[in-house]
Amino acid sequence: MSNSNGWSLTARLISKHFGALGDRVSEAIASFDPETATEADRDRLADTLRSAAQKLAQARAAFNKERDDVVRLRKLIATDEQATTTLAERLAAGQISEATINLFCDELEANKTRLPQEIQEEADAQAYMDELQKIVDALSQQLADFDAAAKKAMQALAQAKAQRDLQEVRAERQSQLASLSGMRGNTSALNALTKRAQSIANEAEGMKIVSDIGQRPYDQAAEIEAIRKSVTNPVNGNESALERLQRLSNKAPATA
Repeated sequence: MSNSNGWSLTARLISKHFGALGDRVSEAIASFDPETATEADRDRLADTLRSAAQKLAQARAAFNKERDDVVRLRKLIATDEQATTTLAERLAAGQISEATINLFCDELEANKTRLPQEIQEEADAQAYMDELQKIVDALSQQLADFDAAAKKAMQALAQAKAQRDLQEVRAERQSQLASLSGMRGNTSALNALTKRAQSIANEAEGMKIVSDIGQRPYDQAAEIEAIRKSVTNPVNGNESALERLQRLSNKAPATA
């Protein structure tokens, strides 16, 4: 859109009929950028659109009135033109005065003279209404563009937030996995328990060795005493008669 050319007539028409509104509309159309506008800019544009829409409604009503005036005047002229033949006959027959005929002709001539002006006023009203319609359409499109850009920005913001939340969750999970992996690979509490158990086992084994060493002389002394007893006390030396009979009976072969 060329603001200097496309809207020059619009600005002149608006300024001529509604003063400051023309400057507001022209400025809004020229400076509004949906990609960089703020919510306050949108509010001002929406307010300008409402004002322009009200003027458009008034322009439509004014155009309809001008159009109706032209239609009515043309119809009146056409009717009066048809009546001229009848009036001429009545004038010739003396049924109507010349003064009345002159008055009729004055009105017909005035209406025909006024018709071009009425047609021009109708055309001006239509041109003004059409320019206002263009302005309203342009402002409406700019608002739609702003809303579309805002929606796109909100979607991008929501997507960015979702990505941020996803990365935060991933980072938290990675931290938990790293912590668990550290516990699995090098758990200080488990290592301490394992080392403690091994230390106690080693200590117990050492105590057993020491105990075995200390017990050895006693075992050796008992063994020596048993040897001495076997030498001094033969197996059958102190055997009683009853014990001898029992021994012999156990060794004796079974009888039929």
